Amino acid sequence: MLSRVFSPAKPLLWFFAAGLALLSASRIGLALWKFDQVAQVGGWAEVLLQGVRVDIATLCMLFAAPTVAVLAWPSSRRVHLAVSAWLALCMALLLQLELATPGFMGEYGLRPNRLFLEYLVYPREVASTLWQSRPAQVLLAPVVLAGTLGLGWVRARTAFVPTPAAAPAWLRASVAVLAVLVCAMGARSTLGHRPLNPALVAFSANPVVNQLPLNSFYSLAHATRQWLQQDDTAMKLYGGLPDSEVIAAVRADTGLPASHFTDDTLPTLAARVPSHPGKPKNLVIILEESLGAQFIGHLGGLPLSPNLDRLSTDAWTFTRMYATGTRSVRGIEAVVAGFPPSPAQAVVKQPEAQHGFYTLAQTLREHGYDTTFYYGGEGHFDNMRGFFFGNGFGRVVEQKDFRAPVFTGSWGVSDEDLFTRADQEFRRLHAAGTPFFGLVFSSSNHDPFEFPDGRIELFEQPRQTRNNAAKYADHAVGGFFERAMASEYWEDTVFLVVADHDSRVFGRDLVPVDNFHVPALILGGGITPRRDERIASQVDLGPTLLSLIGVGDATPMAGRDLSDPGMRRPGRALMQYHGNFAWMQGDDVVVLQPQKPPVQFRYEADSGRLLPAQLDRDLARTAHAHALWGSMAYERQWYRLPSPDGAQE
Repeated sequence: MLSRVFSPAKPLLWFFAAGLALLSASRIGLALWKFDQVAQVGGWAEVLLQGVRVDIATLCMLFAAPTVAVLAWPSSRRVHLAVSAWLALCMALLLQLELATPGFMGEYGLRPNRLFLEYLVYPREVASTLWQSRPAQVLLAPVVLAGTLGLGWVRARTAFVPTPAAAPAWLRASVAVLAVLVCAMGARSTLGHRPLNPALVAFSANPVVNQLPLNSFYSLAHATRQWLQQDDTAMKLYGGLPDSEVIAAVRADTGLPASHFTDDTLPTLAARVPSHPGKPKNLVIILEESLGAQFIGHLGGLPLSPNLDRLSTDAWTFTRMYATGTRSVRGIEAVVAGFPPSPAQAVVKQPEAQHGFYTLAQTLREHGYDTTFYYGGEGHFDNMRGFFFGNGFGRVVEQKDFRAPVFTGSWGVSDEDLFTRADQEFRRLHAAGTPFFGLVFSSSNHDPFEFPDGRIELFEQPRQTRNNAAKYADHAVGGFFERAMASEYWEDTVFLVVADHDSRVFGRDLVPVDNFHVPALILGGGITPRRDERIASQVDLGPTLLSLIGVGDATPMAGRDLSDPGMRRPGRALMQYHGNFAWMQGDDVVVLQPQKPPVQFRYEADSGRLLPAQLDRDLARTAHAHALWGSMAYERQWYRLPSPDGAQE
């Protein structure tokens, strides 16, 4: 009797086996691609065996509903049609995601994750980028999708044939409940407190290898769950600390005396004495897309930056500046708001940061500055326009505002068009006697790496490569400074050139420190040229810039004023690499991972690698406090200016 009750679900075993074969074949291919890294950590057994475990859990999730359906209603034609369609769709989705994985891993070092989802929100930019850089894949994808759907449908329709019920309804219902329990246990894949998750199958200090046991559907499903539930706050991932300890650690790291912090409702609100005592200067921040240190000659990178190399001799040049993350929005929150990274979304896209969240523009607008964001693309991308308008910026100049640009690519007008417009605006504002803060965000150094002809001597062939685009980005910013240095606003303006993040951030360590190294130059009227060898973070740039332009207002920024001659604390940087947080102080690097104890490494500059070291518990405690601060400040709305009447805004 029972065998006949289970028989309607037998065809599901074929699809289950086909799914295992597909996912295992993809994993083996990826592991062979990363052969050296897998072999280095001795990870073949873990990758393959834990991979089967993840695949079984994935297929149990996908096949639970159709299994229950065919067991409970074996004679229903509608149920069998729905199950056939579902199985065909599942097989097509699994295949498409695995086919998309090599390209995504080649760019970001990880399987499709929340970043993959975030880009899907912008189909025009993504479609244009893919068409320019991978036209064959774009043309092949719908063919593969249609073929997989068709084959899956035909196989399912021939396998699933409605049969008369072979048992009473109560028995079929009981068996269906049993199937639910079995699938639930398979999906959970453990009897432990927590169900299967990426951290549970991670086994090495190499984040790329740790991704291999996963499959891309599981990775994307996990990212979607975290995104929807927002359960990736630092407290939940790393564990909590007393508020007083976190606040004390963050305050101490600023280097300011305790007497400067006078508002318990805004724990990091503090005024600083500016290093420039005269009339406040204009401020221009040039945020360079994806221009990491690997592309910068004066930082030991490729010879792609003759203009920035030349400018570095006339600038306050930071040789060990580190980005806080791997996305543009992460760079924006750090440079423009002085906000530290967290494992959640950057605040640029967070709902409670869309109004009244602190940025440099808020302070400068109160001083009568024109506050404008200049961008060659569409300002709505990554919610930038909404975030900026809600937090102190009065204008946004974006792609639609450029008339007859010299060149337009997938991500908007060229950097040259952008810098030409910015220079025109700065000249106009200076002539009118209006102080200005301009945030200029480049975009040409972005896949598919489009730029106008005849501007640079190509570094390599073919033309549209990352290195050629980086060289063009340097050419464009060099042209801007030629015009700016010859302008009347030069002496009255402080300029910062900094990258938002590096390009292709991935590596063999839990946090690839070398790929967070970015250029940063401060120059303009009154800036003394020097090379600064201190370790520094993007979060330090906001307080430093306000000091250099002569504005000493109280702000909640917890970074350091690097122009303060009394700053005696050792250099440090903080970096968020997906779920991992790194605190780098000297050559010591403490890394926090989700639901795991902290680990410590020694950074070896020559190789760019992290070597295991004994844990300094005091340093780990400091790292833990700073890892929690961003989530705490956002959730409790501490990152604001006080309202005029003294209440929190």
